[in-house]
Amino acid sequence: MTRVLFAAPAARWSQYETPLRAAFAARDLDVDLACDHAPETVDYIVYAPASGLTDFTPFTGLKAVLNLWAGVEDVAPNPTLSVPLARMVDPGLTEGMVEWVTGHVLRYHLGIDRSVDAQNGAWDRHIPPLARERRVGMLGLGQLGTAVARALTALNFDVAGWARREKHIDGIACHHGAEGLETLLTRSEIVVLLLPSTPQTENTLNARTLARMPRGAFIVNPGRGALIDDAALLGALETGQIAHATLDVFRQEPLPPDHPYWAHPNVTVTPHIAADTRPSTAAHVIAENIARCEAGKPLLNLVDRAAGY
Repeated sequence: MTRVLFAAPAARWSQYETPLRAAFAARDLDVDLACDHAPETVDYIVYAPASGLTDFTPFTGLKAVLNLWAGVEDVAPNPTLSVPLARMVDPGLTEGMVEWVTGHVLRYHLGIDRSVDAQNGAWDRHIPPLARERRVGMLGLGQLGTAVARALTALNFDVAGWARREKHIDGIACHHGAEGLETLLTRSEIVVLLLPSTPQTENTLNARTLARMPRGAFIVNPGRGALIDDAALLGALETGQIAHATLDVFRQEPLPPDHPYWAHPNVTVTPHIAADTRPSTAAHVIAENIARCEAGKPLLNLVDRAAGY
């Protein structure tokens, strides 16, 4: 019998219990899934930081922690966690992210806002360039960033990517390091941020780097709020250096009602909806990792604790 503790807000239990039990049964896993196991009996924790669990030391038999979300910045630095940590790479989450980003990139590329705002009787013919003439920069080339970059490339956009470490992706020009970031930003008319949130990535877009982008460029951020220096972005929007920003994530969530982003004419706020973990697909990812660990195989999507992602 394998004991799995579900450590997440109570509302998530009703969403995940049935899919998890079905996924365990599909892999012939004999699992005792509950929200209240005695710590010393637990083999695996299905975890969300908002659960309130912050001290892992009582879990003396723990084999791994399986995060429910893609982001692990709230658990990876935890000094009491001494077992492997796997982040969530959920096919449903990836599909949702690809759809959301593609929609907003196409919105900017085609100038859809201009048409929506121009329902005033004026015959304003605006012909956008072809996608192959539009340069898109992807900041972050992990699972999500790579999936989005490939989808945009399939639509014929001129896509290049950047990561802190060197990457190689067929059909996509990949840059890395400080010099590579400058190169990417200089060429990119639309920038998409899908970097992890770490001390090294905080304020990746700041006054200096925003100034490197082509005047009138666009920003799409479904990654993490801390990737952008808010004051610098507001300044760049005021001068027209940045034409518009679509922001799905913020340093404080929910975004306070008096935050200047809400009222800014050149900012679109969405309430952290770009992608979410889907219980029906995420349950199979969790079951697969438990089956692998029980069979002595390495976990999928293992987090590099030193790097923070």
